[in-house]
Amino acid sequence: MTLAVAAVYYAGAQLGLLQELVRGQVTPLWPPTGIALACLLLLGPRSWPGITLGALAVNAPIGPAPLAVLAIVAGNTLAPLCAYLLLRRAGFRTELNRLRDALALVFLGALAGMLISSTLGTAVLVLADALPASAFWPAWSVWWTGDAMGVLVVTPLLLAARRARLPRGVSPYRRLEAAALLLGTAGVMLVATRSAASLLFLVFPFLIWAALRFQLPGAAPCSLIVTVLAIQATAEGVGPFAGHSLLARMVTLQAFNGSTTLTALLLAAIIAERDHTRRQIEQVCVQLAETVARLTPDEPEPGR
Repeated sequence: MTLAVAAVYYAGAQLGLLQELVRGQVTPLWPPTGIALACLLLLGPRSWPGITLGALAVNAPIGPAPLAVLAIVAGNTLAPLCAYLLLRRAGFRTELNRLRDALALVFLGALAGMLISSTLGTAVLVLADALPASAFWPAWSVWWTGDAMGVLVVTPLLLAARRARLPRGVSPYRRLEAAALLLGTAGVMLVATRSAASLLFLVFPFLIWAALRFQLPGAAPCSLIVTVLAIQATAEGVGPFAGHSLLARMVTLQAFNGSTTLTALLLAAIIAERDHTRRQIEQVCVQLAETVARLTPDEPEPGR
């Protein structure tokens, strides 16, 4: 299991590096953080050695010094572990079918948990003279938002994929609807991110459609498509995020990615919780009806 977790972590890192805005420095989406947290949630704390091994394989070739690499690897391991412990303490359920679970993933898993890796990693780079002290906060903000987006985008996708099952008897219309949703989301994003006009708002109806009709199994893939295509366009220097300074591009890009991801994730959780509550109410009503039927004496047949 350790080698498998390490291999998946390393593969996620290589995919993340394909969308760097500045070579080796700025990655708006860091998938390994989401992979690490998902492994801890699904496999338990015993998966942490695989996370450490994967982080070591990623950082060893690019680290400034052996001690700095070890400190960064420690941060990459402690951050998802801290997020996991915070979520466990909050009663987090991996089904993500409650609004409180979605909010816990946002605030505890992404925003709070990833403070450890960004703070420790940036501080180590400054102490190792690999980064000037004046660049601490810009580097820290990029590191933190990239790790947080990895949790918000990748962790729900993996949690949904583990529980995804293709139900028997699914109508062809339902399959066609799912395909149209994914293709439509990708098509709108390709147009919006390569146009000088502000057309990014057109993707929100597709995210709402995904959450309403398919909940997390639909919302998570659509969020990934939107985020990846937005980052790819920015890396290529085209679309609404181009033509600005690096800081301005990062701020606007991450604001857009966060808005779309939160819209899909939170709405999917709200819909799932509503449907679960409705099913519980229906079940209680059926049980009450059966109880009343048992307690009500049969009426005698009228005499002739």
